[in-house]
Amino acid sequence: MDLSIIIPLYNEAESLTELYEWIEKVANENGYSHEVIFINDGSTDESWNVVERLKEEHPEVVKGIKFRRNYGKSAALFCGFERANGDIVVTMDADLQDSPEEIPEMLRMIKEEGYDLVSGWKKVRHDSKLMKNIPSKLYNATARKITGIRLHDMNCGLKAYRKEVVKNIEVYGEMHRYIPYLAKEAGFGKIGEKAVHHQKRKYGVSKFGLDRFIHGYLDLISLWFLQKFGRNPMHFFGLLGSLMFFLGLLAVMFVGGVKLHAILTGVRAPLITRSPYFYLSLTTMIIGTQLFLTGFIGEMISRSNENRNNYQISKEI
Repeated sequence: MDLSIIIPLYNEAESLTELYEWIEKVANENGYSHEVIFINDGSTDESWNVVERLKEEHPEVVKGIKFRRNYGKSAALFCGFERANGDIVVTMDADLQDSPEEIPEMLRMIKEEGYDLVSGWKKVRHDSKLMKNIPSKLYNATARKITGIRLHDMNCGLKAYRKEVVKNIEVYGEMHRYIPYLAKEAGFGKIGEKAVHHQKRKYGVSKFGLDRFIHGYLDLISLWFLQKFGRNPMHFFGLLGSLMFFLGLLAVMFVGGVKLHAILTGVRAPLITRSPYFYLSLTTMIIGTQLFLTGFIGEMISRSNENRNNYQISKEI
């Protein structure tokens, strides 16, 4: 099969039929053998009824997954990736803002130019400038800095992947925003970008608020930390804890040395316990010890993880 198209959806009943017909038009024009997988993420409208009707009318093409409740986009993509059979997998939103007309060029970039992943870039957006455009630019600038992946729109829903990519990454929590980074860490480093046409929303309202940018930054920090220190937490906590402990120890020795020097020279000096620096030094030593022990415990947990030796192997002969 040439192509799997995965469409997460939440209360998008009005747009599904139109989107499917648009996809079919593009697929038939280009002669793709394909499947369309709709993931209904706990919709409360008639979305699932529409998916069932499309399945009845096109049983060879349409597949559907219905969640009992709303789990989020990452869960929808995870389930879609598991069931995808196409050599190339495309993800797109269900709100008609992503154009299926972009798919042929994205597939060409993968097949002919050798990309593992091609991400869409909504170069001209039709969203609120204050509510989405400006926060999105700040968010993407930070993501580029931390991940080292030069994408203008890390979180664009329209993406195309080699099948091997989606079968070797795990999308969880709200990590759908960072699939390019997950792919890079899994060994799929050839990541491209294509400017895509961004449609105005035709039906309904956006399901995402400004809180996604706050969550996005927190998830980015978590992902970076797990990828860098997940297998060796002692490298982070142990080093930081050791530095803090020895700084505190040196400070205590200095405070004690000042007191001892005063005694030896007969100079009247206040009690060590009256000095704020004494307590700051002890606090630094205690925090350093706690950080070191955190790293030690994290290392023990990491070593007992059954996936600790789960490495990405591309070929074996």
